[in-house]
Amino acid sequence: MKKLINAIDAVILEQMEGMALAYSDQLHISTDPKFIVRADAPVPAKVALVSGGGSGHEPLHGGFVGMGMLDGACPGEIFTSPTPDQMYACGLAVNSGAGVLLVVKNYTGDLLSFETAAELLHGDGIPVRTVLVDDDVAVKDSLYTAGRRGVGATLLVEKIAGAAAEAGASLHAVAELAQKVALHSRSMGMALTSCITPAAGKPTFDLGPDEIEIGIGIHGEPGQRRIPITDADRVTTLLAGEILDDPPYTRIVRSFDPESGSWVEQKLTSAPFQPGDRVIALVNSMGGTPVSELYTVYRQLATLCQQRSIQIARTLVGAYITSLDMQGCSITLTRVDDEMLHFWDAPVKTPALRWGV
Repeated sequence: MKKLINAIDAVILEQMEGMALAYSDQLHISTDPKFIVRADAPVPAKVALVSGGGSGHEPLHGGFVGMGMLDGACPGEIFTSPTPDQMYACGLAVNSGAGVLLVVKNYTGDLLSFETAAELLHGDGIPVRTVLVDDDVAVKDSLYTAGRRGVGATLLVEKIAGAAAEAGASLHAVAELAQKVALHSRSMGMALTSCITPAAGKPTFDLGPDEIEIGIGIHGEPGQRRIPITDADRVTTLLAGEILDDPPYTRIVRSFDPESGSWVEQKLTSAPFQPGDRVIALVNSMGGTPVSELYTVYRQLATLCQQRSIQIARTLVGAYITSLDMQGCSITLTRVDDEMLHFWDAPVKTPALRWGV
């Protein structure tokens, strides 16, 4: 293992400290419990967005804290969910009285921690809502979750809902928009190599020199299948095909209702992509793949969408939701309407995403 770290047990703390120094005008950090907030939090009369998850996926989530996106983020240890006390303390720090929206990727540990935090915040009289992101079409159940995993769509939920909150939308409106973005998103990833966690010091899984894994999870969870290594166009066609051909998907989503102070279940169905749809396309590096290769992937993705009469309205290419040093990529497509595009285009200023300012 070759990594730019000091002591293994200090990795997260030192990375947070370095981030706070690099963006001292934008971010503040707490080290006990660990969380990151925008420097001007709490923003008066504004709904606050809080998310979080295991570290190792940077810039998700701390890199998206700032104007137009998240108000706070809670980093767990590498590939380990943050704890309820982190989320609760972060929620308290960013709450302005307009309420807190918790953005939760569909992993069992994240769900349990965020649910506890929601109940604690509600107990303090803070209006709180939750939204679930479960966009990975690769597998229905995996080592870390029941149902589809939450992956690339998390970025789009945080950007679009964050812009709505910045514009003064109510907690109910921001939560409904966030859930719509999640519902209209589908993602699929692949790996050329495993990643190496600092604590383990060796690859998370074994992948032969002539193999690639299709449908990999961001923690290195197994995907759908392994295939012989092939060229970029074939890989892109496999990933995009799984997304574009994905049938209607129905799931039961639990969300916290601030009026009753209880959990409610909704049956939600996401429609498949159709000719004439407009989409935001994210081509994402898993951490070890250079952006030059991502453009080759995007080239084929654009061709495939054009063949199906799907218009790519906006594009994002780069390393946004990673798996440490894993070589590979993921594709996310999100069906959008005028409202979603408006908030996607709205100004944002965070360490990892910035435009319009």
